[in-house]
This record gives sequence, C-alpha cells and structure tokens, in this order.
Amino acid sequence: MKRITVFCGSSMGTDEIFKSQATLLGQTLANQNIELVYGGANVGLMGAVADGVLSQGGKVIGVIPFFLQSKELAHTNLTELIVVDTMHDRKTKMDELCDGVIAMPGGFGTLEELFEMLTWAQLGLHKKPIGILNTNGFYDALIVLIQTMVDKGFLKTVNQEMLLVSDTIAELLDKMKNYEATTVGKWITEETL
Repeated sequence: MKRITVFCGSSMGTDEIFKSQATLLGQTLANQNIELVYGGANVGLMGAVADGVLSQGGKVIGVIPFFLQSKELAHTNLTELIVVDTMHDRKTKMDELCDGVIAMPGGFGTLEELFEMLTWAQLGLHKKPIGILNTNGFYDALIVLIQTMVDKGFLKTVNQEMLLVSDTIAELLDKMKNYEATTVGKWITEETL
C-alpha cells in the first residue's frame, strides 16, 4: 500500500491513549513509507496523526472543504493540501488517492466516512481494505451492532468480513496488506456495471 486514508475525530477525546495512538499510527505509516491521506485539519486526532507522519519525514496529503479551510482549521505544514467544494467531494478525493482506509475514534463524521467506504466496497465500487483501529475498545459496541445486523439478516457475513478490526497498529496494517476483497456483491454483478 502506498497511501492510506485515516478517518478520525477533530477532537482529542477524553482519553490520552487516543492522541498517543493517532501519533503512533502516523509515525508507523511514515516509517513504512506509506503516505497519509486525511481531512487536512490541524485539530484533534486528525492533527495528531498528521503530525506523527510529519515528525518522521513522511508525506501527508490533506483534503479539506473550502468552508473548513476558511475557519483556519487547515494544517499549514502538509506535503500537499487539496481544497474541495463540499464534504462529498472530500470523501471522493480521499477515496481516489488511497489504497486503503483506517478509522480511528471519532464522532458522526468518522462513522459516516467509514460506512460510506464500506457501502462502496459492498457494492463493488472498490476493493480496498477497510480497517478499524479499535483503540481502548472504542468501537466494541459498533462491532456488536454489526454482528446484530448479520444475526437479524440485514448484512451478509461475507460483507461483515470486509471490515478488518484490531486494537494494535501492527496487526491492523498486516491484515490490510494481506486483504483479498470478496467477489460477492450485494446485488451488482460485473455484467451490470
């Protein structure tokens, strides 16, 4: 993988481990020559992961909508900052630039970004690995909910397995590097694309 998109909070959260893991993730990506693609902000876990990459001499591409850049949230020391018109344009550009996705702790925006990437994978629009870095059990309840979706017949197990989960950076990156996308789509087949 050459580039990984990281979705995470624009806040630091209540536990210091969230910031330290974001910084460590950034450092690890840089040390493995993996470029970071992220939302372009200098605040919260977003800023921490970018700073982690930059501290090790790595490359960081930020993608930020104009309205957020104008509120002075944009990180000013990135390798490249791409300014787009809308939040949807931001996700589209981040998808175009990356070879895989990691979600760290965050709020509604992080979940929305994660689930859009999962939905696109389920529909066969991409075959990229999608991972959750489950720092301090942050996503435990979500993982239970996803199992409930399977148990109640709303999600196929093969689609559930598209989501790679680990509480350690090394294991998650290893899972992502060895990921093979499923060939089973939701309803779309090669003939209908």
